[in-house]
Amino acid sequence: MKISRIYMDNNLRNYCHIIVCEESKEAIMLDPLDVDKCLTEAKRLDCNITKIINTHEHFDHIEGNPGVVAATGAIIHAHVNAMKTIPNVSVGLKAGDVVEVGSTVRLRVLDTPGHTLAHVCLLAEIGDAVLFCGDTLFNAGAGHCRMGGDVKKMYHTFAEQLDVLPDNTKVYPGHDYIENNLEFSLSREPGNQFAKNLLAEVSQQTAATRMVTTMELEKKMNPFFRLDNEEIISGLKHDFSGQKEDAESIFTSLRSLRDNW
Repeated sequence: MKISRIYMDNNLRNYCHIIVCEESKEAIMLDPLDVDKCLTEAKRLDCNITKIINTHEHFDHIEGNPGVVAATGAIIHAHVNAMKTIPNVSVGLKAGDVVEVGSTVRLRVLDTPGHTLAHVCLLAEIGDAVLFCGDTLFNAGAGHCRMGGDVKKMYHTFAEQLDVLPDNTKVYPGHDYIENNLEFSLSREPGNQFAKNLLAEVSQQTAATRMVTTMELEKKMNPFFRLDNEEIISGLKHDFSGQKEDAESIFTSLRSLRDNW
């Protein structure tokens, strides 16, 4: 399996991904946006886009669908509950479904509500452990829940599906937000030297050359996985009267602060 991460160079800092079976040259286009950029990269890879997967229904993850379909004839896949909100979806996805191309790309579908209620993440089942997480998990952050989402469902997605993934799982989100997210992380946990060092490292990178994190790294610097951290909890108690210490309450308060940060 070969992964090509394409930076869209737009205000929302989107990434799109092409996931290629190197043996058959069949490929999946994940969350296409800028059609020219996507098709140029597919041509460079000399691959045949046969399937599109939209992680969720927001415009910046589906806008390139018509152009890619017109050029390739690819079949659109999305969460079964997004079939009415994303035009021309042919395959509705549910938890546990598998999307395959060729012999080396096999992606298991995770139903991951939170950012929206019709969001999927994709976990590679062949080769390296890889998670394509759309707008659910960001490097050093979590997706917002303000446009049709639910923060409590997002918490359960993190606690029950993402936090249990192997440490070596590589994380491919739908946007390049790592610098801003690390700055927020340090505003809540200023004593986190690992996050400070990582921010210094990524600030020397561009979106196109950005490092790929792993779940091990996320758990060291992403506050949405560090819900028992004493510094984070103490800060929330200072900011919110009556702040509870259970993990869901900590997650909810962090997400509220991040919404306005």
